[in-house]
Amino acid sequence: MALDYMTRVKSVSTEVAGRTLSLETGRLAEQAHGAVLIRYGDTMVLAAVVGEREPKEHMDFFPLTVDYEERMYAAGKIPGGFIKREGRPTEAAILAARLTDRPIRPLFPKGYRAEVQIINTVMSADQENDPDTLSIIAASAALTISPIPFEGPIAAVRVGYIDGQVVINPTNLDLADSALDAVVAGTDDAIMMVEGEAQELPEATLLEAFTAAHEEIKRLVAIQRDLAAQVGTEKWPFTPPEKNAELTAEVRDFLGDRLAGAVRNPNKVVRLEGTGELKREVLARFAPHEDGSEPRYAAKDVTDVFEALLKEEVRGSILREGIRPDGRRPDEVRPIWSQVGYLPRTHGSAIFTRGQTQVVTTVTLGSTAEEQRLDSISPDDRKRYIHHYNFPPFSVGEVRRLRGASRRDIGHGALAERALLAVIPDADEFPYTMRLVSEVVSSNGSTSMASVCGSSMALMDAGVPISAPVAGVAMGLITEGESGGFTVLTDIQGMEDALGDMDFKVAGTSVGVTAIQMDIKVKGITADIMRQALEQAHAGRQHILGKMAETIAEPRESLSPFAPRVQRLKINPEKIGAVIGPGGKMIRSLQEETGTKIDIEDDGTVSISSADPAGAERAIAKILGLTQEIRIERGEIYTGKVVSIMPYGAFVELLPGKDGLVHISELSEDPAIRVNRVEDVLNVGDEVKVMVTEVAPNGKVSLSRRAAITGELPEPKAERGPRPGGDRFDRGPRRPERSPGGPQGDDRPRSGPPAARRPEPDGERQGLSSRPGDSRGRPPFSGGGQS
Repeated sequence: MALDYMTRVKSVSTEVAGRTLSLETGRLAEQAHGAVLIRYGDTMVLAAVVGEREPKEHMDFFPLTVDYEERMYAAGKIPGGFIKREGRPTEAAILAARLTDRPIRPLFPKGYRAEVQIINTVMSADQENDPDTLSIIAASAALTISPIPFEGPIAAVRVGYIDGQVVINPTNLDLADSALDAVVAGTDDAIMMVEGEAQELPEATLLEAFTAAHEEIKRLVAIQRDLAAQVGTEKWPFTPPEKNAELTAEVRDFLGDRLAGAVRNPNKVVRLEGTGELKREVLARFAPHEDGSEPRYAAKDVTDVFEALLKEEVRGSILREGIRPDGRRPDEVRPIWSQVGYLPRTHGSAIFTRGQTQVVTTVTLGSTAEEQRLDSISPDDRKRYIHHYNFPPFSVGEVRRLRGASRRDIGHGALAERALLAVIPDADEFPYTMRLVSEVVSSNGSTSMASVCGSSMALMDAGVPISAPVAGVAMGLITEGESGGFTVLTDIQGMEDALGDMDFKVAGTSVGVTAIQMDIKVKGITADIMRQALEQAHAGRQHILGKMAETIAEPRESLSPFAPRVQRLKINPEKIGAVIGPGGKMIRSLQEETGTKIDIEDDGTVSISSADPAGAERAIAKILGLTQEIRIERGEIYTGKVVSIMPYGAFVELLPGKDGLVHISELSEDPAIRVNRVEDVLNVGDEVKVMVTEVAPNGKVSLSRRAAITGELPEPKAERGPRPGGDRFDRGPRRPERSPGGPQGDDRPRSGPPAARRPEPDGERQGLSSRPGDSRGRPPFSGGGQS
């Protein structure tokens, strides 16, 4: 049995960026049609693939499902929350699943309709090597060794740009110093997908990085072929469905020139109505009839032929005549108009419209306490800049139930978020949490790039000091089959996206690229195509930035009056406890009293957020009073608040957490006038000017209202002459010194009645506080018994 097990295990490995990458099959998940465990460093991902042999009836699309499962144990963590079990996928997991799906999907045979499911499980995460790229390689390897038809393999690497050098598979630590963070996937012939962000890098640098990445991809594809050769699994036979030439010819003759006329209309709604009416006519002519007469062709076959002819017409007119459905040239951007400050109560807002695509983006500012906490296997645990993207069904004139954010919504929001990261000010310069929401209110293609433009303008409207405006544009591609001809399209609309071969989104400033995402529907693109797409994207981006600048060119000088004001200060980390107080009592009191939100980080950074600047200043003053080493000196004058009143005087707060006693004898302006009750002069909450007359070694402070008024500082008690009848503080010890002889440390009998005990001298006892009772709050002894 052991020998059989060892013969089942197959593995291959290679070195990538100085670390070993290995692929293994046969040890785990033997009942899957294909299962591969990939390891790179101490990061391990298991990819398991299962497929159906027969297609589902009436399925008009390829049912591929890719799931990416993060297991918190992989990073040595326990899930947060009450349940302590992994639940719905995190946004990072959804983005990783999309990252695997996009380069793999185009490599299944055309017309393949059998269901395929890929489940990638992260089983170990070393916090250095990100598992998302490994997920792509493992899924490809599992498909390659499985019997499922697949025209791969593919591979992926992460590429960075550090100190002017391209770096393959930088670690998470390396990425902190990298001007580029991109994932590149492809076959050994061409690049299939690009996804990443950059610090305003020029297009030539990106091409250099992608070319270097492709060289590593070729090596990783080769070891997958070696593993497949060791396993030796035969693929299931699949024959693509044949085209019905006879039906195609009949439908083409029936439509004549009407299809071209319906397609060439700049208005999406009119265009859809026109093509929809033609489709209904074709179905009525060739598909089943309501009168029960025998049809010549199935409705599905007729629909497929019509859609093929529609695609042929759109692509053909672009390739042959350079005319797009809305009449634009290949490199022409749709008309643009924009507006900022449209929503009066948001902290910032912008409308960005390009053709029939329209997005409304809002900015909400908050304190750093409102930043998003992340519960995932990633080493990142929080973020202060958040972008959300919403795509309601009315934006495309459809009826559809709202089910929350889809994978597409999350992916588009993440792309727009990455596009602006390079220009967002750091927390020291702008100590705010920023949440942006892009509402797509009308869609005809390229809504994610419209979200980038709208977000840039909304941030400037909110007064966020971004370093430069950012714009985005989506590029398309129409290829001409085996001839190798192609046309790159600038600012694609919905039909060109659906019927074209590429969706290549590029965002950036006037200086360089900040985000890039490329998806294709063919088996890769050449370097020449990518170079031309980047050049046209650069020109299109400059045009869009110029249009945006006509509406708003730079951030506003001040924040919205409805936005909170956030101020930061640094305190000694050892003083954090003084600000928080027992059980958070002090910080809650400060927030309630000043009307602010206060957040303290472990390094001593304190953020104070308030819509009232005066409240924030009061909070800062109180925090400084609690944390700064300020010595209270004799003779200093303070204006403090009365915090409590006793029969013998009033306690006045000089600094937060520090008070002193104004004895009743020091309340009157004239020493000859006696104050009988403290309440005749002061009440709790009153502000009173006082002078420090004495600071005891134990820190207790004596104050005088009279001295503050007259400006005459009384002599210290130690320098005063003897009082008539003796000073009560100089009467000597209150009781004899105890000897260690008895069990109580005192040689006096302790068992008699209270009257037998030696009475205490009248008045206050030496060394006690001027408040009544001893230091533990008990009443003093009086005579022979307790009062």
